Amino acid sequence: MSDVQLIESFVKKYEVLKEEISKVIIGQEEVIDQILISIFSGGHSLLIGVPGLAKTLMVNTIAQALGLDFKRIQFTPDLMPSDILGSEILDEDRKFKFIKGPIFANIILADEINRTPPKTQAALLEAMQERAVTIAGHQYKLSLPYFVLATQNPIEQEGTYPLPEAQLDRFMFAIKLEYPSFKEEVEVVKATTTDLQLTVNALFSGQEIMDFQNVIRRIPVADNVVEYAVTLVGKTRPNANTAADIVKEFVDWGAGPRASQNLILAAKTHAASKGKFSPDIEDIQAIATGILRHRIIKNYKAEAEGVTDEKIIESLY
Repeated sequence: MSDVQLIESFVKKYEVLKEEISKVIIGQEEVIDQILISIFSGGHSLLIGVPGLAKTLMVNTIAQALGLDFKRIQFTPDLMPSDILGSEILDEDRKFKFIKGPIFANIILADEINRTPPKTQAALLEAMQERAVTIAGHQYKLSLPYFVLATQNPIEQEGTYPLPEAQLDRFMFAIKLEYPSFKEEVEVVKATTTDLQLTVNALFSGQEIMDFQNVIRRIPVADNVVEYAVTLVGKTRPNANTAADIVKEFVDWGAGPRASQNLILAAKTHAASKGKFSPDIEDIQAIATGILRHRIIKNYKAEAEGVTDEKIIESLY
């Protein structure tokens, strides 16, 4: 199948996939779009939202619709790295045998990732970057495709450990979930207070997802679009010559080069999902907020004056 045919096939399957997910998840279309763009770009996502917004259900539904192996890890203050990665035990023959942990799946839901200490958070870093884990000097490859979708509660600070910048940077998207509209909430309540059981059909194979990831990476990008992405990221750095005035006033640290890479990759996937064979500046702008939100560190003045990440990012276009 040619690349053009693969992209055309991707457009059709992407729409069917969203319809399948909407059988269970009401509303939240933008959130689902960003998670799917992240997955088909080969990236990870951090979902930020208050309890009860169906973050876990959403990830589980997406995993089912994609036909991938799914594991949920509940992060707690007493969780150890071996609880995630696995450990070596002595078998009956007095030989060490490795027992795989829950990280060995295609989609990992790291639930309330900021509730566990930095040592355990760091256990995810190698898996997210290298798609492998090292136990007792042995490296074990993870099954591909591989994605970490983490959730975080933005309002409860007691007993939490903020994610370090190095780990935040590993997430392609930071996605904010908002409360549903009145109409959507009415539909949610009607759908979830009966005994109706909905079945989500698996639409993809792991190999098919990787084929789509590969063809998306092969999509050509015009130089002016790449330069726009790099310029946009440069504007978030307060000490750069190109820094915007709002950034100089309200930002301590800006985004690094990984943000530029992710902008282009996500723009390719966004364009492909719309049936376009090359991304343009509008594709960059469509996904920029989710990619830059967690990479901008605001100063105290921004917090005091209630200046949001979104306001800073949107002023850079």
